[in-house]
Amino acid sequence: MKTFLTRAVEFPAGHRYVRAEWSEAENEARFGKCYRPPAHGHNYRVEVTVAGEPNPETGMLIDLGELDAMLGETVLAPMDHAFLNDLPEFRGGMIPTTECLARVIWNRLEPRLPRHVSLARVRVREDRDLWAECTTG
Repeated sequence: MKTFLTRAVEFPAGHRYVRAEWSEAENEARFGKCYRPPAHGHNYRVEVTVAGEPNPETGMLIDLGELDAMLGETVLAPMDHAFLNDLPEFRGGMIPTTECLARVIWNRLEPRLPRHVSLARVRVREDRDLWAECTTG
């Protein structure tokens, strides 16, 4: 039987939806308030779910200190109070939507997990009634 463990972290950050190759009018038409300079922000909540078999000696799927350190390095340190458009993944033209932010976090975290643990879900909540998630299924 597979076991799941979810850890959540929160951080404030700003972003702006803009495509440099589009005119101001097209950006405004497509993105509305999310385009308008200078930017806007959210208090994000990131929920990371890992899966696997608990260690029979410790009863833990993963040491929480280890998971917290990974979340600190891959999510909190680069994103807390940041302008998300400045992250390397968004400099090439990808828009920092909630959907894309969930994928960025997945791609940053997944390779760092121990081999016996898999990433099952990354959920990013932009506010109480909007979130996006990446899953293995």
